[in-house]
Amino acid sequence: MPEQPERNTFDKVVISIFSFVIAVNSILITLIIAGAAATRYILKINFIGYDEIAVLVAFWFYFTGAAYGAYNNSHVTADVIDAYFLEGASKRVLTFVRWLLTCLACGLFVYYGYSYFKFSFVGPLGNFQFQPKSMTWRIPLWTSHASIFFGLIFMEIYFIRNLVQSARALIAGDRT
Repeated sequence: MPEQPERNTFDKVVISIFSFVIAVNSILITLIIAGAAATRYILKINFIGYDEIAVLVAFWFYFTGAAYGAYNNSHVTADVIDAYFLEGASKRVLTFVRWLLTCLACGLFVYYGYSYFKFSFVGPLGNFQFQPKSMTWRIPLWTSHASIFFGLIFMEIYFIRNLVQSARALIAGDRT
């Protein structure tokens, strides 16, 4: 299991919010899907548009969870470097390169996430008219797209933290 990072005030506040959002959304998504199944198969009523609400909740659940995973350094990775390389300079260099590439890739996704969020927030004309909305409930799509953008921002913050730590280890020659 990955080592727990040190918690500063920023992390304590952000991770508390993430934990709350994850807990609430996991309960909500379960209730939405169970409620939709119960109304369809037990009450024989079709709950139109439940999927729009479920997608909104799932977006926030997924991207908040991804940011939390980035904080804990437990996001989905292929830890080939950690598994197959012995401690030493080559492992520290490869770890630094891994975090550098991760930061660059996530930074690109932050840029595209911003464009995606901005388009749905200000609309195609850029004047807050004709904002894209869901079909049934008319939920503005920026509410879902914001989760992508903000989740990626926090992922990038924690990836940069890991990059800085790996750079310090590389320069200092640490064996941790």
